[in-house]
Formats: sequence, structure tokens, C-alpha cells
Amino acid sequence: MSADAPVGDDRNAALLEDPFGPLRSKNYLMLLVLTGLFGVLISAGAYGFLEAVSHLQSALYTDLPTALGFHRPPPWWPLPLLAVAGFLVALTVRFLPGNGGHQPAEGLKTKETAAAADLPGVLLAAVASLALGAVVGPEAPLIALGGGSAVYAFRLLRPDSEATSRAMVGAAGSFAAISALLGSPLLGAFLLMEASGLGGPALGIVLLPGLLASGIGSLVFTGLGSWAGVKGVTLVIPHLPPTERPDVAQFAWALAIGVAMAFLGTGIRSLALRLQRQVNRRRMAWTPALGLVVAALAIAYAEGTGKGASDVLFSGQSALPHLLLHTGSYSAWALILLIVCKGLAYCASLSAFRGGPIFPAMFLGAACGIVVSHLPGLPYVTGAAMGMGAMSVAMLKLPLTSVLLATLLLGSDGVDVMPLVIVAVVVCHVTVSWLTPPSGRSLHPRRKREGGNRRGLPG
Repeated sequence: MSADAPVGDDRNAALLEDPFGPLRSKNYLMLLVLTGLFGVLISAGAYGFLEAVSHLQSALYTDLPTALGFHRPPPWWPLPLLAVAGFLVALTVRFLPGNGGHQPAEGLKTKETAAAADLPGVLLAAVASLALGAVVGPEAPLIALGGGSAVYAFRLLRPDSEATSRAMVGAAGSFAAISALLGSPLLGAFLLMEASGLGGPALGIVLLPGLLASGIGSLVFTGLGSWAGVKGVTLVIPHLPPTERPDVAQFAWALAIGVAMAFLGTGIRSLALRLQRQVNRRRMAWTPALGLVVAALAIAYAEGTGKGASDVLFSGQSALPHLLLHTGSYSAWALILLIVCKGLAYCASLSAFRGGPIFPAMFLGAACGIVVSHLPGLPYVTGAAMGMGAMSVAMLKLPLTSVLLATLLLGSDGVDVMPLVIVAVVVCHVTVSWLTPPSGRSLHPRRKREGGNRRGLPG
């Protein structure tokens, strides 16, 4: 190899000759020790973030109405809260560095590590969005906060560190922050591995610190939950009815659900990106206005069905177990109205607020699968699993992660439905690729200055 060959090529060539060479390096072992320590600290911070958001949601939507003399929150209650959420997010995005984090309508982005100066804006925008009822999840802010905090601490300890080492530490911080939220360290590893595009001979070397931090992160979550008397975070929903053995009819439904979720997910994402262009032009007006739209959709659903507005508001992470365990209390009409209102609220939130796309996609997919199960030949748990997997891949474009999300949620039942979920996910993923033009030209409006830094870290 020539003397002026790129450094990255030299490293890849060395890894091809001796894939386990870095594992014998003292610097790499020190990196593992540091990422393990960061895993403890960042996991504790992530736990506190999730607990704070949960308490704020309860305080604003339950305790505050009671303190003001209402026996139950009045139907109009989400309107002022989501207007305030829009105003706070708009102020954060406009006046603090970092754009408040990545714009969720563009998917789940993990290739760039947030700079230290960006972290306060990411935190404030996320708390305002999540606590006040926007239809986004906590995973994207946790990834940004975990990775950015780890790199900041690492640069304080090792100011002369290489970009590759900083990238690995950033990935490890993100692993630690996200692992317990998704119910499994391995699921967090798959998510970040797929989303970041890691590959080649360096995959195992880059992945190992993240796996270590992810495992330690899950232990910290479990320990903190035990010490605080709080149940640990888990995606698994217990006491679901057993699934039936897959048959030809269910295979046909997997094909149909995969295609239908591709159209639904592409439509939501396309509309969200179109709205995002308008939001970026006049954020101070559009973000509160879209917050009011989300609140109005939640009110319309609650008044039309008699169910709680929380089915439409928030990420859906807490409402999903109730939906699956009490499916019989939802009529087909209520489910259809839920899909329409949640889908539109999801679209509006993606375009204007800050958070992640995973949990609302899973909730929508489950509701769609349950609606289809009213037709012959499809048990509702199987339908919900296929809908969750297909809708997740439609929004995330991460097939392995989408299969794991849908099947791990069902515990032991997930093994039985996994082949059908795989079919639905693959069909949906391929259909989305046909519906999305090359390079996503029609779905990605021209980015404005507000879009933030899009440069990736060197690998």
C-alpha cells in the first residue's frame, strides 16, 4: 500500500489481516474500561430522564386538573398544554444551538454525535415535546444525549483522542442510554448497528464497547428500579392469549399487511416532510399551531369513542399494553378513528416537535393489525405483531430491528409469530423502496439552514 493511502484504508487492511488485533491493544482495553464507566453514568442519567418525563406527564395531565378543582381533566385540557409545548420547542430550536436535535420526520438518525453545546437544546426540546403530549418517543433524544455526553466526557479525559475513538465512545454512550428503554441490550445494539450503517471488518471492534456499555446500562436500570421501588423498564407485555400455529390464511394476511403498512407509513412520512418545510420557514407560528392540531385530534377521538385522549397523545409506549390486553373493549369504529387521529397527530408531531419515531409507529401498526383481525383468518395478537413490525420498518427502514421490536414485545408468543412478522416486514420494506423515489427526492424537501449540521463523523 502506498505511503499516501488513506488512514482508514490502512486500518481496514490491518483488520482484515488480524481481526482481533485491537483486542490485544492496551488503548482498546482502556477504551472498554471507560465505556463501561460511561455506561453506568449515562444509564443513570437516562433513567432519571425517563422518570422525570413520566412524572411530568402525570403531573400535567392528572394532578394539575385535580388541583384546579376538576374531578377529571376537561376535554379541552390538551389544547393549552400542546400550544405551550409548541411554543417552547420553537423557542428552543430557534435560539439554542443544535436545532433541538434531529428532525424526526427524516427518520432515526444516529450517524452524527451531538456536540456538547447542542445537548441543552436537545434536552429542553425533548422534555417539552414528550411531557406535554406530542406524539413522539424518547429514543432519539436518549441516543443524542447519551452519545453527546459520552464524547464530551471522553474529550475532557483524552483531549488528544482520535476521531475513530470518539465515534466508538459516542456509539457506546448511545447504546447505554437506549438499551433498557427497548427491553433488551441486544435490541439496542441491533437498532444502532443498523441505523448507523456500521459494517466491514471494523464492525466487531466498534460494536464491542457499545455492547459492554449497553449491558451495564441495563443492569443499572434494573438496579435503580429495584432500589427506587419502581418496576424495571420492559417492552414485554405479559398475559397475552397464546398465538395459533401459522397457516396459509395468516401468510396471506402478512402479505396484505406488509403492503398496507408501506402505503400508510410512506404517506405519513411524506406529509410530515412537507409540513416540516413549512414549519422550518415559520417555526414560531407553525409549531404551536400543530400542537393545537394534535390536541384537537386527541379531543375528537376521546369525544367520539369515550376512550381516553392519552390513546392519541404521547408516544404510545404506555398505552400499547392496554390496547393489546383490552382489545375487546375497542369496537372496529373506535380503532379506525384511533388510527386516523393517531396517524395525523403522529404526522404533525414528526414535522414540528422533537423525539423519536419508534413507539408511535409500533402503536399505529398494532392498531391496524387489530382492525384487520376483525376479518376472518387472523388472530388479533398475530395481526398486531405483523402490523407493529411492518409499520416500524416503514418508518425506520431498519428490517432486523423492526422484526425484533415486534416479536420481543410478545415474549414467548413472539417465537411463534416471528416467521409471519418477517414476511410482513420484508414485504413492507420492499414496497416502501418502490414507493420512495431514488434518493428520496420527492420526500425530502430542500434543507434549510435550520436543519443543523449534517456532517458524519469519520469512521
